[in-house]
Amino acid sequence: MSAATFHDLNGASVFITGGGSGIGASLTEGFLRQGAKVAFVGRSDASGFVDRMEAETGSRPLFIRCDITDTAALQAAIASSAAAHGPITVLVNNAANDQRHSVEEVQEDFWDWMMAVNLKAYFFAIQAVLPGMKEAGGGAIVNFTSISYMMGNAGYPAYTTANSGLNGMTRSLAREFGPDRIRVNALAPGWVLTDKQLDKWATPDALAAHLERQCLKEHLAPQDIVDATLFLSSETSRMITGQALVVDGGVVVSG
Repeated sequence: MSAATFHDLNGASVFITGGGSGIGASLTEGFLRQGAKVAFVGRSDASGFVDRMEAETGSRPLFIRCDITDTAALQAAIASSAAAHGPITVLVNNAANDQRHSVEEVQEDFWDWMMAVNLKAYFFAIQAVLPGMKEAGGGAIVNFTSISYMMGNAGYPAYTTANSGLNGMTRSLAREFGPDRIRVNALAPGWVLTDKQLDKWATPDALAAHLERQCLKEHLAPQDIVDATLFLSSETSRMITGQALVVDGGVVVSG
């Protein structure tokens, strides 16, 4: 359950990419518990998750199966969401893929796919929600990036390149659409212990080494990211735009 209630999110039309698993599923639940009308896309069937959310929160999210690298399908899903819930006033670009890879093994098709997932889809989702946000008198866009590029991490250069690009996009679009009362911010999580992370990379040694780098000696949970996203989506942060909010327990000290 969220630590705070953001009253203006009650009834808001929210669209989340990758909202059926990992951090995205926690985001969907977090917005539902605020009373928002939530639609989300994902590649895998999420009907069981949708049923569970309805049972647990009393609200049923709208799930549209979609690969976000298919721009036409993504924008059609956004149109369907707006038709069901009204103009989208909160967009959370959450879906991403941090597949590990070396420079030597990268082929052009893999590079293009990584850019499509981690950068291109964000831009075209934003493009699709802008008319509705203008019609509604404003909105909030949250682009999920990562601290990976800030740390200069090795092991996934296409991913960190896209992360860095998202920050440039965020700043430019915040400037361009500020007069329309549309806020655009980035959110950079640290190492959040989702099931995927625990299954693939969170060995005891790796966890201990990362915790040593944090100022705050607790591992991040999905709810830490949900609360920050709700804040950036709410009018509580109405004068915050063009920023990158880092939620990592103090690994990266920015400013």
